Amino acid sequence: MRTGREGTAAMIRVLLADDHEAVRLGVTSFLSACADIEVVGAVGNGAAALSLIATLAPDVVLMDLSMPVMDGIEATRQIHALSPHTPVIVLTVSGDHDRVSAAVEAGASGYIVKGSDPEELAVGIRAAVRGGQAFCAEANRARFPE
Repeated sequence: MRTGREGTAAMIRVLLADDHEAVRLGVTSFLSACADIEVVGAVGNGAAALSLIATLAPDVVLMDLSMPVMDGIEATRQIHALSPHTPVIVLTVSGDHDRVSAAVEAGASGYIVKGSDPEELAVGIRAAVRGGQAFCAEANRARFPE
């Protein structure tokens, strides 16, 4: 996150990658209601997200996993290699162990299931920008089964 004039906090810049337009519109609408978060780009696949990292310089990337052209795991891996300081939060339907593990291995800083409370997404974005992790309860259960 960049700082504004006189050291005030600026908007958190988010790049969203999801192949469903309705999801892109819904997430963008929700996040635009947050005073400190701005969606600077919304694309339909991982390759498009990767191509915009240098141009848009997002503070956080929200990444679906199942997308055409380049899936979210490969895109996360490449974004992490290209811009390791840019956290990637997976935002997808399934929070099963294999998917969560693959995302973490690829470099994801978080994993939020689309069925989670929307406020959890905003909290996760803020945590990721501060260097924390953003895992919803379902993803944490998959990561650390009892």
